[in-house]
Amino acid sequence: MAAALVLAMTASAAAQGQPVAAPSDLVASDHPWDNGTRVDLTWTLSGEDAALLGYVVRRKGANDPEFVRVELVPPGTRAFTVSELSPSGSYLFQVAAVRPDITESTPASTEASLTPAVQWFDGTRFWFLLTLIVTSGAVIWFIVLARRGATLKVRRIAGLEAVDDAVGRATEMGRPVLFIPGIQDMNEIQTIAGISILARVARTAAEYDATIEVPTSKSLVMTAARETVQQAYLSAGRPDAYNQDAIYYVTDEQFGYVAAVQGMMVRDRPAACFYMGSFFAESLLLAETGNGIGAIQIAGTAQPAQLPFFVAACDYTLIGEEFFAASAYLSGEPDQLGSLKGQDVGKLLVAAGILAGVLGSTAAALTGSTWIQSIVDYFTFTMLA
Repeated sequence: MAAALVLAMTASAAAQGQPVAAPSDLVASDHPWDNGTRVDLTWTLSGEDAALLGYVVRRKGANDPEFVRVELVPPGTRAFTVSELSPSGSYLFQVAAVRPDITESTPASTEASLTPAVQWFDGTRFWFLLTLIVTSGAVIWFIVLARRGATLKVRRIAGLEAVDDAVGRATEMGRPVLFIPGIQDMNEIQTIAGISILARVARTAAEYDATIEVPTSKSLVMTAARETVQQAYLSAGRPDAYNQDAIYYVTDEQFGYVAAVQGMMVRDRPAACFYMGSFFAESLLLAETGNGIGAIQIAGTAQPAQLPFFVAACDYTLIGEEFFAASAYLSGEPDQLGSLKGQDVGKLLVAAGILAGVLGSTAAALTGSTWIQSIVDYFTFTMLA
């Protein structure tokens, strides 16, 4: 036994003194069906593959001073895909055999540089394409159903149900309705959602003969709000009651705008206050002032940091997606309702994927099954890569 060990050590020492057998026939080819960031390498194994630590893969871009290590792959590996390349760059590649003592062979190199090409279809995004087809198909299907008169159920949203009551209370008390569409411009989706809700609030105010005031912090929002309120009054059959001076521009400065609105709230004491849009530090200032004057307050925003303040100080708060669904909920238009229900299918797919991933990972950890783990890895690194 001792003699065999001595012979093995002698052979290892002798091998360390010999040059490492190099791999050969290194070929680089563009990876098919990708976004131009990967190149496939293939080579012939070294003559002493069983005694190697592995093969080190290097690349060199046109602007790189020397080759950069990419990966050390295990012995017996004949192919490797180099990723994270630039579609506009050209690259040279090397593969060298490495012994456990870190002795390297003469590297096999590609003869000419290669530029990865962007394909018209990225195969790694196939699962995203499938999800897009399913979700888009669901949206179209529900829109068709809604246009045919099918009833699409949308859960009750208390804050939107209270719109008529809030405007009615302002009418009974002879006090105005205040609507604030956030402090962002019209390029913010929350502002657009707020203007959509303003259309319903303004129409209800026109039907109840209530006064509505809309102070804005952006001139373009003022213009959009005026058009929206005017159209609402026309739809209600009361164009003569529309007063464009009630929708006005204050200032772009955040706290200057808040101070002006607070002053108006204290003086005019509106009976109903709507805060619908994107808000920041001014959310609590406005909501507390409205609470102090005894107004019914309905707020809606997708700013997570401001939701607690609205929840604490307002009577009703639209949280996140409730705010964006408000337009479909209030209007009942088939296209909007169909889009809303179709998006729910996408959410169900995401929820099912999360549940399947969690259960699969748990099962793989508890049972130690390589088969289950391979499925989880495929789901994680291929379907969601």
